[in-house]
Amino acid sequence: MDRIQLDRFDQAILRHLAVDGRVSVTELASRIGLTKSPTQARLRRLEKDGVILGYRALIDPHHIDAAHIAFVEIKLSDTREKALRAFNDAVREIPEIEECHLIAGSFDYLLKVRSRDIATYRKVLAEHISGLPHITSTSTHVVMEAVKETGAQPVF
Repeated sequence: MDRIQLDRFDQAILRHLAVDGRVSVTELASRIGLTKSPTQARLRRLEKDGVILGYRALIDPHHIDAAHIAFVEIKLSDTREKALRAFNDAVREIPEIEECHLIAGSFDYLLKVRSRDIATYRKVLAEHISGLPHITSTSTHVVMEAVKETGAQPVF
């Protein structure tokens, strides 16, 4: 995948949208120092080129009974491509798994799991995660406090 060249206006658009994805094009244009038409054209190009993948609401997990976070280290018995695909496909079917990352290190995957409480997490672990293909072991780290959770943010 080729890296898209972003100028300072593109970067400014991304920084502002990362903070407020619902900002109007007129307001966005004002913030970055362009008029509405070129800002709108840049926004469409960033969407078309796949730099902006979409827009979504940030939901307070306390209001939807999903404030409990656990990170789960997963070790697999088989890390050949077919086994990884089977694991990846199965992970996508478990709604409590918010993130799944293939890791280079002493374990194979790191999962971020959200649930109502520790009892609910234990049930998700026993009934869903432990049954994922090729798992040999899991290790859970329970979050005591989320200090920073922002999702992907531009670093320029």
